[in-house]
Amino acid sequence: MVTSLETASWLNEPSEWRLSGDSLTVTTDNKTDFWRETFYGFTRDTGHFLGVTTTEPFTAQVRVRGGFRNLYDQAGLMVRIDENRWVKAGVEFTDGQLFLSTVVTNGKSDWSVSRPISSDHFLIRITLVGGAMRIQASTEGVTWPLLRLAPFPRAKTYLVGPMTCSPEGSGLKTEFTEFSIRPPQMSGLHDLS
Repeated sequence: MVTSLETASWLNEPSEWRLSGDSLTVTTDNKTDFWRETFYGFTRDTGHFLGVTTTEPFTAQVRVRGGFRNLYDQAGLMVRIDENRWVKAGVEFTDGQLFLSTVVTNGKSDWSVSRPISSDHFLIRITLVGGAMRIQASTEGVTWPLLRLAPFPRAKTYLVGPMTCSPEGSGLKTEFTEFSIRPPQMSGLHDLS
């Protein structure tokens, strides 16, 4: 089980960040994002991601607290094989509200948003088993509704860890705590624990 980001490495290291014990605090640089082609026609691979190497199967989890205020401010977990195959799941500020959000990318990105979330902090959990990715979110750490179930390519290794971006600005300050990668949680899809 991994419970530390001490051995993690940055993709697009931010100008301002601090790791102290189990707490990672990141302030986003200007116009950072992860996206590939769909609808907008552009590709961006400039977001901040601190990843730990792991193999399938696993369940990864992190608590996120942030000051989301600019359009598309976002933070959560990322699972990444390379620049063409990755997932980011967490929250995104859009249409004046904070929404649970997932982007699955396999050559091109898709974006799905779920219900608005009223809390400035939440937990995100990703389980990857047999090429299937289960994404769940919780505000209190007890009830874990399904956010997304999606196929994800098989690979020898994955990078997993906290991700944050501010595509339309900068200065999103986010704190990540309680990060872990452990053996997969294999409960049924309708088991919300």
